[in-house]
Amino acid sequence: MNQLQAMRAFRCIVECRGFSAAAERLDTTHSTISRQLQQLESELGTRLINRNTRGFNLTSAGQQYYAACVDILDRLDQAAVALGQAHESPRGVLRISAPMVIGTLELANWLPAFQQRYPDIEVDLSCDDRFVDLITEGFDVALRICGPLEDSSLVARLLTVSEMVLVAAPAYVARHGLVRQVRELIEHQLLAFTGGSDWSLTDARGATTAISAHGRFKADSISALHAAALAGVGIASFTRATVQDDLLSGRLVQILPNCTLGQRHYYALYPHARHVALKVKVFVDFMAGHYRPLTALTH
Repeated sequence: MNQLQAMRAFRCIVECRGFSAAAERLDTTHSTISRQLQQLESELGTRLINRNTRGFNLTSAGQQYYAACVDILDRLDQAAVALGQAHESPRGVLRISAPMVIGTLELANWLPAFQQRYPDIEVDLSCDDRFVDLITEGFDVALRICGPLEDSSLVARLLTVSEMVLVAAPAYVARHGLVRQVRELIEHQLLAFTGGSDWSLTDARGATTAISAHGRFKADSISALHAAALAGVGIASFTRATVQDDLLSGRLVQILPNCTLGQRHYYALYPHARHVALKVKVFVDFMAGHYRPLTALTH
């Protein structure tokens, strides 16, 4: 008896809910499938499936063995794919859904290096802040910035956790003065996201203060708020990942650095699959490496 073949036959019977359907999927005969199951049960010394005229049901031993088969066979398949991919070059069209801030403000920080490393991958990027349906809309992977994700039918890989920071242009600080305490913010021009909520700031002592973001400028675009902040219009809040280059170059300065506005999680999401496409795997690994320095800085 070929035990691996028998295990695959048993798994297929369970998942197809019948011998005939399993035989068709495995391109074999009903009698061959039945014989493999009998040999497997004989080898194990226990019945895995109770058959009757109306169908079958798994025994308790069958349920345990089925779970073990799935784990073992998936691991073997994944190992075979990994070995095969080791000699392949990732290629093809990679459809990515990303929020506007990643597709605009952060794009230059990662796209050139990715395309240089993987010249055979064609990036098709769609920028939209809504949560798209990856499977229905045909995306390979989605990048998302949000709070901790709830359970999902998607695989979610955490890329980094980035703190929210308040920033302003040096020209704004020169005109209006440096903010030294949270309550002083109400005297400043605060650049707010249209329809956004109040800012909740927590200081070094753990005291939390809610500030209503008010000012002469609001926008429904992170890119527009970023441009306004650079132009010296007022104080705005962004993830550190978004404005890290601006802070390092001096184009923006951090306001109230001892206060926190919470954190945002950066995720890569992709559908569950027995074998993840190589182009998806290398992209997710690349983005994790891209954000790794920021993760180290945060911690």
